[in-house]
Amino acid sequence: MTISTLLVANRGEIACRIFRTCRDLGITTVAVYSDVDADALHVREADLAVRLPGAAPADTYLRGDLVVAAALAAGADAVHPGYGFLSENAAFAAAVQDAGLVWVGPPVKAIELMASKTRAKELMAGAGVPLLAPVDPATATTEDLPLLLKAASGGGGRGMRIVRELGSLGGELLAAAAEAASAFGDGEVFAEPYVEQGRHVEVQVMADAYDTVWALGTRDCSLQRRHQKVIEEAPAPGLEEALRARLHDAAVAAARAVGYRGAGTVEFLVSAEGRPYFLEMNTRLQVEHPVTEAVFGVDLVALQLRVAEGEPLPARPEAEGYAVEARLYAEDPARDWQPQTGALLTLEVPDAPGLRLDTGYVGGDTIGVHYDPMLAKVIAHAPTRAEAVRLLAGALERARIHGPVTNRALLVRSLRHPDFMAARLDTGFYDRHLADLTAPGTGDPATAPGAADPATGALAAALAEAVRATSTPGPAPTPTRFGAWRNVPSQPQVKRYRSEPDGTEHEIAYRTPRTGTPEPYEANGVQVIAATPDRVTLEHHGVTRHFTITVDRDRRYVDTAGASYTFTALPRFTDPAAQTDPGSLLAPMPGTVVRLAEGLAPGVAVEAGQPLIWLEAMKMEHRILAPASGTLTALHAAPGHQVEVGALLAVVQERADGAPVTEETA
Repeated sequence: MTISTLLVANRGEIACRIFRTCRDLGITTVAVYSDVDADALHVREADLAVRLPGAAPADTYLRGDLVVAAALAAGADAVHPGYGFLSENAAFAAAVQDAGLVWVGPPVKAIELMASKTRAKELMAGAGVPLLAPVDPATATTEDLPLLLKAASGGGGRGMRIVRELGSLGGELLAAAAEAASAFGDGEVFAEPYVEQGRHVEVQVMADAYDTVWALGTRDCSLQRRHQKVIEEAPAPGLEEALRARLHDAAVAAARAVGYRGAGTVEFLVSAEGRPYFLEMNTRLQVEHPVTEAVFGVDLVALQLRVAEGEPLPARPEAEGYAVEARLYAEDPARDWQPQTGALLTLEVPDAPGLRLDTGYVGGDTIGVHYDPMLAKVIAHAPTRAEAVRLLAGALERARIHGPVTNRALLVRSLRHPDFMAARLDTGFYDRHLADLTAPGTGDPATAPGAADPATGALAAALAEAVRATSTPGPAPTPTRFGAWRNVPSQPQVKRYRSEPDGTEHEIAYRTPRTGTPEPYEANGVQVIAATPDRVTLEHHGVTRHFTITVDRDRRYVDTAGASYTFTALPRFTDPAAQTDPGSLLAPMPGTVVRLAEGLAPGVAVEAGQPLIWLEAMKMEHRILAPASGTLTALHAAPGHQVEVGALLAVVQERADGAPVTEETA
């Protein structure tokens, strides 16, 4: 049959990406949305939309019955699951078909066989696919360490833990099971040996109902945080041809073993010695599918629709060039990858040949707490790997992203890291390099002559603010006062800013001479060429640089060639009322309290670093640790409580011999 109206049982970036292909093919699109997604980009881009009452995934996007009812109500004749949520749920696929709708995905039986990673491994052993031997957690010994705990259902790094000490195995099993149950509705967890310095290499497969199975090359997805991919590329670099052929053959064998149809991915772990081991088969479209599309010049979604309509695959395409993808997240890598929320004021990525942007957000949208914090994917394609990496790093560097903290700087530094540029890749990349990659200034253009640095960016912000104060139409602005201090135009003026997210403070002194153009009070080699409320041009040691300044309440976003800075404007003097009592445990992000440490109550003794409170935000669990050894004197958190960022959760009074008080989350 020919699909005329398609419902996408998903949200965000992947829904928008599928809609793009549907528009090209003349297919009417239907979105589903939760209450918090009522004005989301995927809803705005769809032809039709159906509400799923509620906010949490379990009440909305994971309710297969509601999604099927939405498809029928909108007159859809097919359903595409995207990735995540119900995309690998065999019962949902069956329900779609039972309702008389076309399922844009593999056969239900194939999903069932591959849905449980434990059962899939048994099946792959029979097909001759290389495997890691499973480990029974109940009988594990120190010789089995390190272990990798994995959710039997789902993916995306949720429900995964590395265990290096036998004593922590029980607690990590409970945590992994709880996270898996929350994300996938299935708390089954299994264990297998953890391969140190292994590479994550996968093969894209595409199959039709006429016995055609393609292996569309390899992808390397080794750069991961919390077992979730950050940077992916195709083809996987540095593989010997014999290994590449073995991976292709194993992927085709895996697909044939389950009678696969449509798009799928067979994932492998490749050891440092070059031995491949089957990890899992994702019976869906992968987040990183654009790099394969770029290299092979295909539209995998269009091919999925073609196969679902009963058509055979066309002639197999040939690969050309290299592609690299970076996932742009609203998160703070320097603070244990904490998800960030709030208004996304600006999201602008340069448009150039070879660049592609897949996004579920635009400037003006709001990033909430209920879903994954990925904002967009930026993809670069070029004739060589070095050219693709350079193109992607440059595009990210020139992007204008204003709002919550993102991992943009980390992505740029990762792409330019010597190990990545030399294709020395493994899943421990961030374990080794994260501290250096997130250190202030590391890898920034500030190391080059004439480059900008945060202090110069803060100076540009102060000068723009000075012009803004004197150029506003209407009556002259009232001088800003902070206690006994007052801005007097005839005297040197002072502005204070805090860099975000590292917290470095900058104090900028400037004056406004008779020319009317503000200038630094102490030039230090800086000359002001021009200054307006939103653009400042400075000459520093003979190099001229332009700064664009965007203001949102107390935030100042400063963009210049090769660098972007975010500052919070501070009062001249600190407000004593803003101080927090020592030992206070504050919520590092908005979220839901899911559990407390056993027996936690005011008056109990706690040890420094002890997990006290578990928060769930953006489908990940975050532990709040005791900041010091002492006594819990107050507890304001309880399971089920919704908390805002900065909310006081508890207070620990430090013992006289305890460790210094710090805030810490992990």
